[in-house]
Parts: sequence; structure tokens; C-alpha cells
Amino acid sequence: MSGATGMFTATDEAEALEVLHQSGCTDGLPVVIPTHDRVARLVLASGLDADLDLGAMGPGGGAATIEKIATNAAMAGCLPDHMTVVVAAIRAMLQPAFDLGEMQSTTHCTAPLMIVNGPVVSHCDIAGSFGALGPGHRANASIGRAVRLCMMNIGDARPGVSDMALLGHPGKFSFCLAEDEQSSPWEPLAVALGYSSDDSVVTILGAEAPHSVVFTNDADDNDSPHRLLRALAAVIANPGSNNANLSGGAIAVALNPEHAQVLADAGMSRSDAQAELQRMAVNTRGQIRSFNTGFIAAGNDDDIIPAVRRPADIVLFVAGGTGLYSAVFPSWAAGAHRNTVVHEVVATGAACELPWA
Repeated sequence: MSGATGMFTATDEAEALEVLHQSGCTDGLPVVIPTHDRVARLVLASGLDADLDLGAMGPGGGAATIEKIATNAAMAGCLPDHMTVVVAAIRAMLQPAFDLGEMQSTTHCTAPLMIVNGPVVSHCDIAGSFGALGPGHRANASIGRAVRLCMMNIGDARPGVSDMALLGHPGKFSFCLAEDEQSSPWEPLAVALGYSSDDSVVTILGAEAPHSVVFTNDADDNDSPHRLLRALAAVIANPGSNNANLSGGAIAVALNPEHAQVLADAGMSRSDAQAELQRMAVNTRGQIRSFNTGFIAAGNDDDIIPAVRRPADIVLFVAGGTGLYSAVFPSWAAGAHRNTVVHEVVATGAACELPWA
């Protein structure tokens, strides 16, 4: 495989795996050995030149070439069809607005949450329903893991050295899912962001692990939709979160299909729900100060402090199985761009024909 100083060599794959572990090239789990043929196959699948440099990846500033991305994708177990999604995710994270180097170095537990929309979802079998962020979904696990390995091996983010997350969370292994467009009562997230329904798109924000929100609907209770919004807003405005204390940054909300339908049946569009959540997810300055004094600016205790500054900063999408639980993903809410949401089109249809023996 391609190493920092050229090529690693080993007598067999068992020895190769140990070399990769000892060299710090893995995420701690076994990897697929990135042989020349395996990497070349993924480079071909990208439809791009191996030496094409997508940009410097922080904090280490390594060059994110297609060959290096393919090497990490091979280790993650990606199939050729996954490669364009991985490349789109890397392109998105390398946008200056994402503050990747700072995000990788923070003591916060943030990790890139990847939400995929469009035809590539079914083509790659990216899960968006039951257990989408859990085990058992090859595309989700492999694509998300490839991005993390790139962050480590190209961006040089090493726990306790340059990746200073105090605890981290399991999403730092893999944090990828699809929006369940078929179960959503609204237009796809990517369409709401301005893309065509024919586009395949990866949307990314730095996020904590999902915080469960339980809600039971009562069709005879006219207040049910607003009870759901209040429950979600209370978790968004958690006074111990960065969003509440730093007052800003993006946040993600994954509504399960049943909960999304509750809001849609009440006549709410996605933008209506975003606006209501932004309005309701607030604390007073005094409430925040009673928990933390290190971040809150001077002012009256009765001042209203929003956890999210703009409705559009709430990334609201439909995912998960139908039932009691939806989820809120708080964010880092820091960096020069305050945890900006980024997105990138997946460039499909440009791959070369793969050589089969």
C-alpha cells in the first residue's frame, strides 16, 4: 500500500495487517489490505486521475489525492460504487467553511455526520431506515469509515496528539446514512438545499452522537404536533450543550417517518418546522449562567439566548424506523464559520470501465 514514505511491504496479508496497525494507519479495527490492484480499481471507479489533489486536509495538511483517498477507501472495505460518494464527502469537508483542521483538533466530540440523498442511495444501498447508524449496513459503514481513515491518514488526526477530542463518540468510526426519501412527507433534504431531485448529494455537518427524543402521538390531541416540537426543542436547547452556550452553529434533527407525518398532517412544511424549532429552542441568559459562566456574555438574566441562530441551520431530515424515537444531533458550534453545513454533488457516471479478468 502507499505509505507516508512510499510502499509498505509484507510477506502475506496477515503480516500486512500488523504492519498497518503498527504504523498507525488503522482506526483500531482490522482493515482490508490496500494492495496496488485494490487501490487502482477504486481510482478507476472515481473516474479521476490518481494524482488529482482535492486540497490540503487539516490539521496535518496532507494532500488529499484521489490515490490516497482510494487507499483509505480500500482499507475501509468500500466497493467501487462507493468511491464517488467518498470523494464527494471529502470535497465537501475540504470547503474552507467547514473548518476541518480546527474541527479535527478540538476537544469537543464532534464528527462529520454524512447525510446522502438522491439516486446514489439506492444504487449503493445506503440505509436510511431502521438502524441506519448502527451495524449491518455495508455501504453506510464503509463510506463513513473511509472518510474517517482519510481524516486520520491524510489529515493526520491522531487521538491525543492532533485529534484532541476528550472522549469522542462512536461516530468517529463511521457516521453516514441516507435520508429516507420514500417515507418522507416532504421534498428531499437536497432539494430543500437547492439541488435537483435527480442529483445525488452528500450533506455534512460536525455533530455529536444522536440524542434520543421520545414522543407519543395522540391523534385526538390538537396539541400533539406542538408537543413533538417542544420535545425536540428542549433537546436542541440542552443548557449543557455547545449550541446553548455558544449560541449558534448548525444542528441536525432526524425525524422518524411517523413523527414527520405528525407535523405534515398539521400542515407544516419542513421550513415551517425549522422555524418553529429555532423559535422554541431557547434559554435565558440566567439559565445558561446557572450552569456555566465561562462562555455566556454579560447581559440581563432575562435575555433570550437562541441555541440556533437561523432556521436554516437546523438540518431537518427523515430517517430511522417508524416508532417512538427521533433524534437530535447537537454540534460543535465553534470555529471561524460556527460549524457551517456543507454539501457536494456526487459525480456519478464518470467512472472508467473496470478491467475484469
